[in-house]
Amino acid sequence: MSESSDPAEEIEDLELCAKEGRKPRCKHRLRIRIDKERHVVNVSHMTGRQLLELAGRCNPERWRIRQKLKGGQLKDIGLDENVDFTAPGIERFITIPLDQTEGRGERREFDLPQRDIAFLESAGWEWELVGSGGNGHLLINRFPVPPGYNHNQVTVALRIEPAYDDAQIDMAYFHPALARLDGGNIRQICQQQIDGKPFQRWSRHRTAQNPWRPGIDYVGTHMVLVEDWLRREVGKS
Repeated sequence: MSESSDPAEEIEDLELCAKEGRKPRCKHRLRIRIDKERHVVNVSHMTGRQLLELAGRCNPERWRIRQKLKGGQLKDIGLDENVDFTAPGIERFITIPLDQTEGRGERREFDLPQRDIAFLESAGWEWELVGSGGNGHLLINRFPVPPGYNHNQVTVALRIEPAYDDAQIDMAYFHPALARLDGGNIRQICQQQIDGKPFQRWSRHRTAQNPWRPGIDYVGTHMVLVEDWLRREVGKS
């Protein structure tokens, strides 16, 4: 479904509504985001199957679709399940091929708390735990990168301290290294070896006003920050 040619016709963007914490005012002309693409629909409800078909997934039975809610929560959508676009908090939708686990690494060289594992599984990412002691890392493979970079997928590494989750997760590491397509300089980066590969470390930290919260923050909340860092960077001058 294409954008309206009538500039006077109101179109509500679900992602913007979620960020503003409100329901869409218009119920029958909505812009939704599936993966990186945005689509305008003329209905207030669609099934998981219809969303997959809208995204060009010709065989919906071979795909899974999830909706991302404000705050980072992910929810599976059944093929015949109706999604109400007017419900508050829906940011976007993510499609995942059901055969993606074939041939993936499954190293689990240390343990994570159960809520982290539940989050990673619900997100549908390929992930591994490598190292131990003071050198343990969570690797998220084939992580989608927003437009504006030289790669559309990378491996993201997060360092997991022995005292986690009392000890915070800090920064993020990317392989292969990211560069802005507009030639802009990415500040505060350096190279570090992880799992025998060169990773690009982004020195991005929480502030004193918004510190790590043991018992509240975890891999899921940190990945919301990582996604925000990537989006913000390509918007800088």
